[in-house]
Amino acid sequence: MSFLDFFKPAKLQSQRVGTWQELGAYRALFSAFGSDIFKSDTVRSCIRALSDHTSKANARCSVPRIERILNDSPNLYMNGKDFLAKIRTRLEVQNTAFVYIHRDDTGRPSGFYPVPYSYFEALDYNGRLYIKFHFNGSDREMVLPWADLAVLRKDYNNSDIAGDDNTAILPMLELMNTTNQGVANAVKATANLRGILKSTKAMLAPDAVKKQKDDFVRDYLNLENEGGIASLDATQEFTPITMTPTVTTWEQQREFRQNIYRYYGVNDHIIMSDYTESQMEAFYDAKIEPFLIALSVELTRKCFTEREIAFGAYIRYESNRIQYTSTATKLSMVALVDRGGMTPNEWRALFNLAPIDGGDVPIRRLDTAEVAPSDAPADDTTEEPSEQEGDENEE
Repeated sequence: MSFLDFFKPAKLQSQRVGTWQELGAYRALFSAFGSDIFKSDTVRSCIRALSDHTSKANARCSVPRIERILNDSPNLYMNGKDFLAKIRTRLEVQNTAFVYIHRDDTGRPSGFYPVPYSYFEALDYNGRLYIKFHFNGSDREMVLPWADLAVLRKDYNNSDIAGDDNTAILPMLELMNTTNQGVANAVKATANLRGILKSTKAMLAPDAVKKQKDDFVRDYLNLENEGGIASLDATQEFTPITMTPTVTTWEQQREFRQNIYRYYGVNDHIIMSDYTESQMEAFYDAKIEPFLIALSVELTRKCFTEREIAFGAYIRYESNRIQYTSTATKLSMVALVDRGGMTPNEWRALFNLAPIDGGDVPIRRLDTAEVAPSDAPADDTTEEPSEQEGDENEE
């Protein structure tokens, strides 16, 4: 079994608890939410927004070979965009994301693998730190040295190794899950005929009562009874029961979602991609840039030695925030091009246009050229004689 065999997605098992049934063709089933927050559509929409915008970043490295690896093919399974999206998703789901740095025979980084662990343990061996990973759905384990692991953490509080987990959000997700199932159950419950079936025959045996009820349910309380009509003889009476299930209001459900949005720092505008420039800039400053800084610092310190870093080695992820601005704003920035503030190719990059020859050289309009010393206005002011000099002239 090769090293890469460990990096395969694991299947998650769901669980069910508790059932109830009443007279009619529908069985209402409530299932526990569990602990996998990624099963929630609300959580997944929040994480998708974070990972999609994060994946737009580009890697910059002092070593061209490593820069090419990070941007084009960090590992066998993914490209640079998927690599960033995977790390961000793992971080939001687990609050701790590990990236294994695979090295060649010379010790140089040759691959970067997000580790899809289920849980992990910290081990000490001969004074060195190792992490033992366990993978969901199997009994496979892997021990990797801390020096080859880049680690990103959220809610970094109780542990020196990992961030705190997402148990704080589980009660709200459980409430949302129960609410959604309640609405579905209410719709299905009110669509069925329900009531009390009474027989006028005296002292029926229990088996006869059960047979009467079963025959009525089989004949009328099923999908084949399309007409919705039930016929009874003089020995039976059916009293319908009107059900009005109690469900949460739209405002309550909206507040539940807002609690999840606040937990992840997103809103409807970010999720639905109808944000303004100011909203996107605030989102970038609060949720995208801190992640890119953390990943840049962690990969730099784990890929290079202290000596290499001292001589300028670095890995830096950059995402141009100007790419989120409107077309009108980008067009107005042409004023920076003919004033030397941007090169033509930098401006063309805002529109995803290919560079042109000579476009990396700053240009400047003639009326904005530097002022030469010979062009400076002459100083026509004359120095006033001092009071002492004036007295000497009078004498």
